[in-house]
Amino acid sequence: MGIIKKLDFYVFTRFVALFAATFFISSFILLMQFLWKHVNDIIGKGLDWTVIAEFFFYSSLTVVPLALPLAILLASLMTFGNLGEKMELTAMKAAGISLFRIMAPLFVFIGFVCGGAFFFSNNVLPISQKKLWTLIFSLRQTSPELEIPQGEFYSGITGYNIYVRDRDKEHKLLKDVMIYDLSNGFANASVTLADSARMQMAKDKTYLKVILYSGEAFENLKKTNETMPGASNDGTMPYRRESFSKKEFLIDFDANFAKMDESVMDDDYASKDLARLQETIDSVTAQIDQNVDEFSIGFTNSHFLGRENGRRYITGLGAKDHKQLISSLDAEKLKEAKEMAANRARIVFSEVTNMQAYVSSMHYIVIRHGIEWHRKFTLSFACLIFFFIGAPLGAIIRKGGLGVPVVISVVLFIVYYLIDNSGFKLAREDVWEVAPGIWLSSFCLLPLGLLFTYKAAKDSPVFNSEAYIIFWGKVKNLFNKIKNRKKLAEENKAADSQEKI
Repeated sequence: MGIIKKLDFYVFTRFVALFAATFFISSFILLMQFLWKHVNDIIGKGLDWTVIAEFFFYSSLTVVPLALPLAILLASLMTFGNLGEKMELTAMKAAGISLFRIMAPLFVFIGFVCGGAFFFSNNVLPISQKKLWTLIFSLRQTSPELEIPQGEFYSGITGYNIYVRDRDKEHKLLKDVMIYDLSNGFANASVTLADSARMQMAKDKTYLKVILYSGEAFENLKKTNETMPGASNDGTMPYRRESFSKKEFLIDFDANFAKMDESVMDDDYASKDLARLQETIDSVTAQIDQNVDEFSIGFTNSHFLGRENGRRYITGLGAKDHKQLISSLDAEKLKEAKEMAANRARIVFSEVTNMQAYVSSMHYIVIRHGIEWHRKFTLSFACLIFFFIGAPLGAIIRKGGLGVPVVISVVLFIVYYLIDNSGFKLAREDVWEVAPGIWLSSFCLLPLGLLFTYKAAKDSPVFNSEAYIIFWGKVKNLFNKIKNRKKLAEENKAADSQEKI
């Protein structure tokens, strides 16, 4: 009994150590991929290190749903691959210990991981998603640090276009500066030219101080001219020209980071737990049904059965009566009747189209909440499936280290991700129901996990080429026997027919 406990502890510690390492590596790789997508939201904003640390922290939490199954797959493959490669797995089986008994301590651990994954998806992930996207939207609204390039127009300051030909780094001067002030509109733009300039940010980062040297300023006086008494109306465009040796002015430029209120994300599906998702699905579905019923009743009473706005039109007339009624109208009244009919048709079409758009938009809300509802469970199920794929597969291939297990893990995970993403898009576009679309990847990989578990428990060859050659030979012999029997039956039938003749 003591040996069994030591064996359990040995397998458990090997797996947990590899799981921790692979989870860290997987999270880091996926985090870098996520940060690459949002690098433009961070770089060049002059952010405080606390804001960047907060962004990294919440981003690392959002990649857990992908990193956790991949880490379990890779860790289980490496653990049992190492045991098989060092003949430890063979020795355990020779001692009468089955594969399921060897995996027993890991069953308990994976059970806790699956439970923790559900708790994370339902309680931690919504909060992290809410905080992360609030932070991302806040970063997108933050003005970048002032970095005016050389030889091209810079439009990073709202209402201004700035051109700098050269830069004197020794004296911290901008050379041959051209500033277009478009804050009052293009028709009232002003242009300032200067031999050199210096720009300084205020200490509170709310204003930009611009100091210009040796230049000229041109300002359109159209607005002033229109309000001046006795102004000229000959179509000329008056302007003001100013020459200066030094000129200073301030530009509004708020470079501070201001975080948005997190309440703007309260109604987003990614910020809700299981109970709130179900509540939203039920309430929106009930609202759709109620509005559709009210529209159907009102639409029927207004446009069908000869009724419109509560007034009955002529009913009970046959086709001949309608033709006689139409033929009795003169050209002007017939044209008026056709226009009225066309207008009524357009009104009916517009009402139906608007209602269809409303139902589609509300149904999309139900779909997105339904997808998020099912995703609370798919993470836990994916962890379980990947364990039952990785552990038996590692016992079968008997290859440890970071070579073969990494290749197999990446391939399987890519297959899982592609199927999962396809099912998600099918559900999101309402091609499939939500449940089949979101659970598609899990149910596609489930038979694979069951197959590998069965093969590993029975010590059946899976990647042995000779076994498949022998199997194909047996199948080929079976088809040949069937073919020969069929040919013999045809020959016997032909011989019987010849005897009768």
